[in-house]
Amino acid sequence: MAMILEKLPGLTKGLPGGELLLTTSDYFIDLGRRQSLWPMTFGLACCAIEMMASYASRLDFDRMGVIPRASPRQADVMIVAGTVCKKMADPILEIYHQMPEPRFVISMGSCANCGGPYYDSYSVLKGVDRIVPVDIYIAGCPPRPEALQYAVVKLQEKIAKMSLKKGLATAQQEKGSRDINA
Repeated sequence: MAMILEKLPGLTKGLPGGELLLTTSDYFIDLGRRQSLWPMTFGLACCAIEMMASYASRLDFDRMGVIPRASPRQADVMIVAGTVCKKMADPILEIYHQMPEPRFVISMGSCANCGGPYYDSYSVLKGVDRIVPVDIYIAGCPPRPEALQYAVVKLQEKIAKMSLKKGLATAQQEKGSRDINA
């Protein structure tokens, strides 16, 4: 039985009356997840302009199945674009916990990754990964829209490797949020 499962998904030809497709449920579930990412757009600063450009007609995220949502209860990806102040840490954490599982986070830009040019400021968080687990980091100040599309492709590849047998969350995601003062 293990030998058959290793070769799935597979198409068998030459059966009377047509063809037969054998696959696992993980394949179809991951296909649906990776081809229909609904991001919660969370634009905080200048990186949000580049994120909006990704949804414009020139780059058109819709053809990749990425449709922005305004409600965290309908989104499965949070794109944090811009400077995260300590005052915004609690709302980001609350929105993150309102998203359904499995949920993913893309940190867009130097400010969201590590504080950027405002690293020494008393009010700027030294990276959004101090409050929520981040799956994909995008470097740049501000990163180009093509970089965001590349990050979405990498996230789709990560989702394709997920399995229901192994569990939905990584060990880092199961730990939950962290202290923002650390």
